[in-house]
Amino acid sequence: MAVVAYAAVVSLMHVLDQIPAMHKLHLDRNHIQILRENVSFLQDFLEVHSQRFSEDLEDLARQIAAVADEAEDIIDAHVVDQLKSQRPEDESYMDLSSFCKDIDRVIEKMDLIKKELMMVKEGMTVQEQQHRVSVLASSSATRSSGKNTMVGFDEHLIRIMDELTGYKSDLQILPIVGMGGIGKTTLARNVFENSLIAYHFHVRLWVRISQGYSIDGILLGLLQDMGVCEKDKKSGEDLAELGEKLYKSLSGRKYLIVMDDVWSRDVWNDIKLFFPDNKSGSRIMVTTRLLNVVGSLGCHNPYLLDFLDEDQSWNLFCEEAFTEGCPPELEEIGKKIARSCRGLPLAIVVIGGLLSNSNMTRQYWEFVAENVSSFANSGNEEHCLKILSLSYKHLPIHLKPCFLYMRVFPDDVQIVVSELIKAWVAEGFLKPIRSKTLEEVAEEYLKDLIGRNLILICKWTLNGKIKKCSIHDFLRDLCLRESEKEHFYHVPKVQVMDFWNDDLKKCFLCSNPHPSTNIYLPQIHDISQPTSLASCFVCNVCRIMHPQLDRSRVVRAIDMPFEGYPQPNKLRYLNLSIGSSDTGSNGSPI
Repeated sequence: MAVVAYAAVVSLMHVLDQIPAMHKLHLDRNHIQILRENVSFLQDFLEVHSQRFSEDLEDLARQIAAVADEAEDIIDAHVVDQLKSQRPEDESYMDLSSFCKDIDRVIEKMDLIKKELMMVKEGMTVQEQQHRVSVLASSSATRSSGKNTMVGFDEHLIRIMDELTGYKSDLQILPIVGMGGIGKTTLARNVFENSLIAYHFHVRLWVRISQGYSIDGILLGLLQDMGVCEKDKKSGEDLAELGEKLYKSLSGRKYLIVMDDVWSRDVWNDIKLFFPDNKSGSRIMVTTRLLNVVGSLGCHNPYLLDFLDEDQSWNLFCEEAFTEGCPPELEEIGKKIARSCRGLPLAIVVIGGLLSNSNMTRQYWEFVAENVSSFANSGNEEHCLKILSLSYKHLPIHLKPCFLYMRVFPDDVQIVVSELIKAWVAEGFLKPIRSKTLEEVAEEYLKDLIGRNLILICKWTLNGKIKKCSIHDFLRDLCLRESEKEHFYHVPKVQVMDFWNDDLKKCFLCSNPHPSTNIYLPQIHDISQPTSLASCFVCNVCRIMHPQLDRSRVVRAIDMPFEGYPQPNKLRYLNLSIGSSDTGSNGSPI
């Protein structure tokens, strides 16, 4: 619920920021200022502490979202009433008195929430020292679990090995970058364990960096793997002493260190002093999902891992699913299953492994082909989603609403970036940045998500801007799962209304086709109606499971063909198109 709370608070702040320009409206500026201070506190708290929100704090997050929504509804309703009203001025002041009472009630609720948050903050400060997680290194003697099947990366393997064993004597850093499950660690492990590499380097060390890393933990793990410190024993030495010991242990030796799964730009800056440049051809290999980590390493040519093509996907699938080749009767359906994984090695390996122990009948495999995502995440471990979810958990909270919003788009579509940006802006969950328009902020957020390998670039414009983007099917499944956990479906204020595209008539929660093919506009004409636009796009099963959808916020933006338009109080953006939806249109702010 922290994401929903943050989105609601930022949306409310947008409304409060617009009030100073409303000179002709009767609004108590003192009440607005007090409310703004409270909202600013809530926003700052969520930005700093949202990562530590546990299930115990879900109720607080729910309260924050509810009170922010309530405040926004009060302000919007009051503004709309004044704009529509032709009543005398004395009656307007009576309305203002009612408005002040409503705002007082909201401020009182926020004050109670603030007190609880301050208590939570004190508890977090006490636990801060215990929160950091130490990591251990694993050397060449440590064997990776399972087989490291590698298909499609032979060219990368050769290039990286050439770079590692090349003539350059200076210490070199080689980053391997790609989305979760793309095969970064598998590629690095195959390089690390290659006999030529083992012969070439005097010392080989492997360290996996956790999201909650500690530098002393990394140093101690490396020293233990070198045999300088005893394993399973804590060292009484401080960071400087551990660093000096590692530096001396590596001096004069040609070493290869793999830093696997790096999430922070600060890691290299914190640790680089302890890696001597012996001018002996030492190398450091880094795997990461984040392009901004590469910048901190001072590298300009990272190894960017892309998805496997159809042939590579099929070859990897066969490696995992069969011991003696694919039976002819299963080849066609097997290739369909491999294609459904859309080139993601992790998904192919998981599905192939499951099918290798399954019933080898065409009927069963056809069933799997129709439910690839479900099978890839079957079992208690939910292997694919577990790995991919690390990328989501690492996101700063201001990017999480943007990522979760991607679930509203159907599978396998290229999303027009200009329309996506309009939708994000209209939703109200983009935090303003001084001297930048919200559209520019949205573009920065999009580039950040692309740099984190969560959104894919499909097409560029002639002037070098991103024209279309997409999201991998398994990441979309992650959106759906995390939206369910966060109750983010309660927030949607932007919906697409397109009577020509059947794909957009699917339930936005489960993607199943809606039993009805019609959207009835009168349902959103009146905000007093108990049915919201969002619930019109939800299948009957999800509507029963989530009755709160019928109380969802009113629509903020509509993208619809020209067949007459509604007049909801809170409409921020309206996109009208005439004729085929392929012709495109330019939306207008309301």
